[in-house]
Amino acid sequence: MTTTGEFTHRRVHHAPPELLFDCMTTPEHLTHFWGPAGTTTPLDGIVVDLRPGGAFETTMVDRAGGNAYTMKAVYAEIRRPDLLVWVEPGVEGGMRTTVTFTDLGDGRTEVVTRQSNLPAAYRSAEAQAGFRTSLDRFDAYVAGVGTGPQAP
Repeated sequence: MTTTGEFTHRRVHHAPPELLFDCMTTPEHLTHFWGPAGTTTPLDGIVVDLRPGGAFETTMVDRAGGNAYTMKAVYAEIRRPDLLVWVEPGVEGGMRTTVTFTDLGDGRTEVVTRQSNLPAAYRSAEAQAGFRTSLDRFDAYVAGVGTGPQAP
């Protein structure tokens, strides 16, 4: 039997929940930050069918070696601008990602990303460090949305 785990990541952004939700669900935003440092996610490699049962797919390309990794998920719950839930059925254990967006009432939003049913490979220190770099990329992107050339 496979053992699975869980991780929870919290970040506070200086942006409204609607903007953050849209960044996480619009290919034209996702292409700018999706994936760990050292990867790109081309726009033509992103599928967002934003409805329960709809597909959420991204193809990340390693800048150094050109290797591609496709994440295939299915949306389980969507409640704009508060909640996104998707499941990756092809990952051992059926990895589930739940993202909540909580308006703190002062122009900031707390984003909590909870991953559950994580197989061992996704729980390694290296994998978690890579995941945190993707959160860092999201932070940097959101901070610049609407203020420079990276805004769609």
